[in-house]
Amino acid sequence: MCISLGVRVLSVCRQSTQYQTRHLLRSEHHLAPPPPPLKYVPTSRLPVSPSPPAPSVCRGSLQCPPVLGPSVQQLSLAAMPQPLSSKENSLFRQVIRNYEEKQYKRGLKAAEQILKKNPKHGDTLAMKGLIINSLGKTDEAFALAKEALTADMKSHICWHVYGILYRHQKNFEEAIKAYKFALKLEPGSPQIQRDLAFLQIQMRDYQGYVQSRTAMLQSKSQLRQNWTALAVAHHLAGDLVQAEKVLTTYEESLKAPPSHADLENSEALLYKNSIIAETGDYQRALDHLQSIAKHNLDRLAVLELRAEYLAKLGKKDEAIKAYRALLDRNSEHPEYYNKLADVMGLGDSDTNARKAIYDEYAQKNPRCDAAKRLPLDFLTGAGRKVADYPTGNDFHDAAKIYLKLMLDKGVPSTFANLKHLYSDPFKKETLQSLAHDYVETAESPAGGGSSDGDLKGKPAGLYYLAQHYNYHLSRDLAKALDFVDKGLVIVPENVEFHMTKARIWKHRGNTRKAAEIMDQARNLDLKDRYINTKAAKYQLRNNETAKALKTMSLFTRNDNANGPLAELIDMQSIWYLTEDGEASVRNGLIGLALKRFHAVYNIFDVWQEDQFDFHSFSLRKGQIRAYVDMIRWEDKLREHPFYTRAALGAIAAYLGIYDSKLAMDEVNGSANGNAEDEAEKKRALKKAKKEAQKAEREAAEQAAKQDPNKPKTSITENVKKDDDPIGLKLASTDQPLVEATKFLLPILQFSPKSIDGQVAGFEVYIRREKYLLALSCLNAAIAIDPTNPVVHEQAVRFRKALTSVAASLPAKVAEVINSEFTAIDASTDLKKYNAGFLEKHKDSAAHVVSTIKIRKLLGEDQKTCEKALFGILDMKSDDWEPAAEALGLFYQWRSSEADAFRKAAEEKWPEVTLFKPPPPPPSTS
Repeated sequence: MCISLGVRVLSVCRQSTQYQTRHLLRSEHHLAPPPPPLKYVPTSRLPVSPSPPAPSVCRGSLQCPPVLGPSVQQLSLAAMPQPLSSKENSLFRQVIRNYEEKQYKRGLKAAEQILKKNPKHGDTLAMKGLIINSLGKTDEAFALAKEALTADMKSHICWHVYGILYRHQKNFEEAIKAYKFALKLEPGSPQIQRDLAFLQIQMRDYQGYVQSRTAMLQSKSQLRQNWTALAVAHHLAGDLVQAEKVLTTYEESLKAPPSHADLENSEALLYKNSIIAETGDYQRALDHLQSIAKHNLDRLAVLELRAEYLAKLGKKDEAIKAYRALLDRNSEHPEYYNKLADVMGLGDSDTNARKAIYDEYAQKNPRCDAAKRLPLDFLTGAGRKVADYPTGNDFHDAAKIYLKLMLDKGVPSTFANLKHLYSDPFKKETLQSLAHDYVETAESPAGGGSSDGDLKGKPAGLYYLAQHYNYHLSRDLAKALDFVDKGLVIVPENVEFHMTKARIWKHRGNTRKAAEIMDQARNLDLKDRYINTKAAKYQLRNNETAKALKTMSLFTRNDNANGPLAELIDMQSIWYLTEDGEASVRNGLIGLALKRFHAVYNIFDVWQEDQFDFHSFSLRKGQIRAYVDMIRWEDKLREHPFYTRAALGAIAAYLGIYDSKLAMDEVNGSANGNAEDEAEKKRALKKAKKEAQKAEREAAEQAAKQDPNKPKTSITENVKKDDDPIGLKLASTDQPLVEATKFLLPILQFSPKSIDGQVAGFEVYIRREKYLLALSCLNAAIAIDPTNPVVHEQAVRFRKALTSVAASLPAKVAEVINSEFTAIDASTDLKKYNAGFLEKHKDSAAHVVSTIKIRKLLGEDQKTCEKALFGILDMKSDDWEPAAEALGLFYQWRSSEADAFRKAAEEKWPEVTLFKPPPPPPSTS
């Protein structure tokens, strides 16, 4: 699955990793042809940068880092490298060719022939290890590589191969050390230098990258990509002046100007312009842009940059013309309108003047949607009621025209385009009134029904109102369901109405009915992948994991021997893996859930590693601006909500494992309840495994029926077998908090404003007794939302924990905590503090539940707390989620009142699946 800007580059091409080893050994003196003569470049034209010192990996003349290879004693005993005869040299070349062409068995056979006569030939041993590594025998490959180094410690080929093996293992630090040592032995090897440079940029070692690129440029100064790469290195290292100087030096060295159709030159000039702009000298950037604009191939970028520079330089008239030219080119771009208004000096209060701009382009382009919709964002009406405008107002009139136009056309996304306006109560009320007026005056389709599911006219109005009352800012689920039913009378085969009905039942808490209705919608259009995906998602929300996998397999190739789940992992379907993991948690299959969350974690690792191939590809193709954007996007990759959600699920699972182990240790595993729980978990795991196998088998059979002419893949192929299919090894970890921390750290680093991430950080660190880190997360959460009920719980728990461990804390730690933790004073009565918090939020069920948990923590009788939990059922609220949390507390406390509370909650919310008794297990016969 691809997301955001980085995939714009990553999706261009997935470069084969074979380039890393192609012509690996061409630089060896007895194999390589003499190098071509280099073009002479005067020293004065080379970029001013200190020459890189010779890579220093070894200390002294012979001592090397232990991690890289044999010890000093082994080196002193190593034999001199064995020379090869001409016949064996020919065989060695064949080994290289076979490796490059992936003919590993032939290459292995040829290597064995050489080693029969020369068992200590280091280069051949190294190549044999490289081939064996490609066959999946990593440990044996490393053993051979170390043997090769023992035989010939001064062979740059052996060190290069050793670095490649480490790179394949993603151990980039050790690979860099091996490459540096190989480069010290063979300073003129372009392949080793290139591999080292790619690893340095991958690891963001910008200074090392600058040195490597400088050396590569001095070696081959006739290649433009070497100059561009050095400029990129300086740019990423923060030296904008030197980056610009490198590009200018190359331009001055050209004897003839490049062709106007040269894409690489066009991109390089725009890249240089962006570097000038980053220095803040916009006048010089504008002058440079005007000098290259005539023949630059990216016309849109030139126009956008010119308008931006003019606006920042305060050249109002020219900037206005520039943005109008962009709007004439694309009148649907919202940002152009905003920037045009800014350069014209129109503030938020100048609604008439701003509206005139949009009216002008709406008149020029009658089919333009943006010119009609965007004025609704700034037209006034806040703080008023619809009744205050009996004859209309600016927003009312504009919204009426736009809404009628969209509903007459039957645009399904009308509500999605307008729902952001609902944060303004006046606009929300106005749109609701206009939609009702439209439905009352609109005519139904002729004949009272429509077989093709057309949404134009009255059905479109009903569809808008159904979404309106389903939206959380205007929620009335009874009315929403009523409008859906009215729409289905007119267009009974419409997929959108069925999907909205399923969504309404989901919000009512009835996941069973929601999944059933969404599956009905799927059957209305079996060729639509989107509705198929929604059906699978709703089945996962209803904890039907096997059924969801079967549904997803309808749109997978199903030629993978490991089943459709393996294909979904290969396709990096993060949403499915996350939903499946959360469903597995609800089913009590913690190991299986961890498998899914780790799969998501690994996908982000793959995205991080995928950039490796593009360090070379982007320079070759000249797409430098996109490449720099990708590098910066990769640096903050894990701030994406997809990662945060999966990571929070994994952290919660690991915390549950830790707490359950702690509870078992406290009772020494002798409680009957714990033994019963373990037996139940084993039964659930066995059942899950059978269901997953059954679902994959049925999916494969169904796929074969759908496409009988499709060639069947052989199941005898080498398929990587999963040795932990249901996550038992993950769930049985001895260090669950360490594993949780691995998921937590990227959230705290890249998403510090996520209150859920800070809450999770506190839970991990308080259990690890890292009180300063826990306090840091707590203070961050308080800064984000001090009234959050979970944050209140954590603040009280932290103060209580400090009271019990204060004497054992180091003096400096205690001093920092006392100065930084100001939410609750040390002298505060926690019971009174909790009661005061309850008084402030007594109308919120979620806050009431949190205060009851604290009362239990502070020693109040469990029966009293249980009675208080029953009280939330009497609160006037349609929100059933706090009651679900309360039910979880009853189960956690092993209360005898749990079933009584569930039945009482079912009476108040009869639709909510969670409060219903579990369905009977399906037949497995």
